[in-house]
Amino acid sequence: MSVRTKVLGLVDVMMRVPPILVIDEVLKISMGLPTRFYPTPTDSNLLQTAEFTENHTQTHTNMPTDASIIFPELINSSLLNSTSSSDDSPLERAIVNASTTAATSGVLSSTFGVMMNELAQDTFLSDVLSITSVKFIICLIVFLSAACIFMLWTRYLVMVYMFVISLGLTFLSYWSNVSALTLMEKSPCILEDLLSFNRTRLLDTGEVAMSLVPHLVAQWFMGMLFAYVHLGPRYRIVQKIMPVVFASPILLAMLPLPPRLIKDLPVFAGAVPLILTKATMLNSAYDAAKTVYNGYQYAMNFVSNFGLSALIENEWQRLNVPSVLRVFWTIRIGQEFISIVLLSDSTTTISFFPTMQKLLVDGCETLTAVLGMTSIISVICHYIGRAFQWYLLTFDNDEEKSLGTVSAVLFYILALQTGLTSLAPDKRFVRLCRNLCLLITALLHFLHNIVSPILMSLSAARNPSRKRHIRALTVCAFLVATPICLLAALWSRHTPSTWLLAVTAFSVEVVVKVLVSLATYTLFLLDARRQTFWEKLDDYLYYVRAFGNSVEFCFGILLFFNGAWILIFESAENVIGGAIRAIMMCIHAYFNIWCEARAGWSVFMKRRSAVHKISALPEATPAQLHAFDDVCAICYQEMYSAKITRCRHYFHGVCLRKWLYVQDRCPLCHEIMMYTDKSDDSDAQTPAESPAAAPIHLYNNEMDEDHNNSSTPRIASNATTTSAAATTSSAAAVATAAASNTTTQSLRVSQDVGVQE
Repeated sequence: MSVRTKVLGLVDVMMRVPPILVIDEVLKISMGLPTRFYPTPTDSNLLQTAEFTENHTQTHTNMPTDASIIFPELINSSLLNSTSSSDDSPLERAIVNASTTAATSGVLSSTFGVMMNELAQDTFLSDVLSITSVKFIICLIVFLSAACIFMLWTRYLVMVYMFVISLGLTFLSYWSNVSALTLMEKSPCILEDLLSFNRTRLLDTGEVAMSLVPHLVAQWFMGMLFAYVHLGPRYRIVQKIMPVVFASPILLAMLPLPPRLIKDLPVFAGAVPLILTKATMLNSAYDAAKTVYNGYQYAMNFVSNFGLSALIENEWQRLNVPSVLRVFWTIRIGQEFISIVLLSDSTTTISFFPTMQKLLVDGCETLTAVLGMTSIISVICHYIGRAFQWYLLTFDNDEEKSLGTVSAVLFYILALQTGLTSLAPDKRFVRLCRNLCLLITALLHFLHNIVSPILMSLSAARNPSRKRHIRALTVCAFLVATPICLLAALWSRHTPSTWLLAVTAFSVEVVVKVLVSLATYTLFLLDARRQTFWEKLDDYLYYVRAFGNSVEFCFGILLFFNGAWILIFESAENVIGGAIRAIMMCIHAYFNIWCEARAGWSVFMKRRSAVHKISALPEATPAQLHAFDDVCAICYQEMYSAKITRCRHYFHGVCLRKWLYVQDRCPLCHEIMMYTDKSDDSDAQTPAESPAAAPIHLYNNEMDEDHNNSSTPRIASNATTTSAAATTSSAAAVATAAASNTTTQSLRVSQDVGVQE
């Protein structure tokens, strides 16, 4: 990727961040609906609001506890004035609380609080905006407009920003002209100084003449920039005189004009760019509506051809949503940190942990902020997976994607179902820490899914590299020690609760899974070093895996009841979180309990049926095996014991049992093996006198083993190459089965979070 492409990609990401900031501000006021920040018009509630502001400021920013130091006009006029609080309108209370929250969190300055306090005194505006439906409609329009701008193609997004810049330049020019005229109002006439060539006053830095130079330069520059970026009609004369139009109020104010006319000069100067901007809006309204309609038609056609999931994935990549969210969250946290530094007292130092606590709390204040934090966590988990894969000397891109993506989805589901954004700041920080603990346990499960297939492949393929074995075993030791240390730290500092029970269950489960993988790895290594065929290997593997699956199934049932307890007794105040938890519990009950129980019971019944069928077949005597003098047609191993089918074929009992999991026909001749008659039984008792006593020439039929109970047989010395291919295939099957558990772990973790208030 070239540098130009990277720069253009970065510019595209930065242009999509402001709409997300607008959406975040709308969500901060809860779309204009009444929330916990809208108190009742009583003196006690207003004083409680002021007390909460002081406590919040003292706890999270280590600043002075007097809230009036931060925003004095707002506190003195609204929060601390108990005589007039009972007469405040709903708009005034809403603006007071919204601006209090914004100023406390560091997003806005104290001047914004003064402006909101002045707007609250407008009776007509108060009567209009006090209607909740009107506020909601306004917020909804702003929200949808920002969302549409965010999803625009890059060329249309550039046009939107050009329009916004031209409009911003108009108001910035008006403000600069008003400031310049204020300086010239009480000063001597500059025209007289120019005509008399009074260099003393003209060149004095403290006089008005030198103070007007920056305004003139800024107006000229803004006029040239407006002429370049505005999207209205581009007349050549208008383009050339635009800098003069922007600077005209300052130039005309030097003339001896009436004061009333001079006062209106900034309005006349701003009328020209405003007329051009209005013409742009009228000319572009149809094109904008057509663009939105074409986008809708494109989405519908895409969905009809490729499906909704393909559309979401395509737009997710086109908009580069993860990068946009990361930049948005970084800017948001950086703005919070700067506000903390600016609002802190110069005599006091900023403490690290309270500052980090406040930043994390403010970083998950809204749903968009939680999305930004999720994208950051996704990157962290992605690189953790990359680091472990580098250490294990393996590179599996699908597993990397799964680790980062599933961790992000899991964290966001946890945030939604625990109501993270609706909690008070102190409880929000506690809940965030608990969600991160659950995410760590889920991350350990994902890391086990990375190392388990590697262990199986190393043991099955007889890999002589000790370095790879040591690295895999080191990761297993880490996966055992980390949950134990985590549980020791949590149980020593917290009382038993539903959340702690869920973390304990997940931690113990990952330890059991690692021990099961190590036991399987050990059995494969022992089998590789045996000189004879180990017929009990399959039984031992079945017992070990059955133990691990049984423990996992029991924990699944325990966590289901734990989640049900949370849903019934601890999620009454969080309706949305309770609904999400109920959905996740249904998914957990179906996939992790019902489907697992049905699959386990099916395997058990197949194994039981196969054992009964194998026990009905006759056992080959040493003389018959000596006369047979060949290997098993399924595993190509030498036979020291064998079962004889009714079609006179010899197989290992273990191999034939696994074959019977698939079908009841002979692997060689495809005859049904399980029905017998008396003549066949009598013939089977004397196989040496029948044609089956002669050596049977076997065909090269290589049959697949059952994926639920696959084992890796040891290969005879005369079939080393064929055996290596078979063991590699078996290891790949084991690795695939281990990797398939990644999705089910995220479902189990996400539905078992306790809400500990």
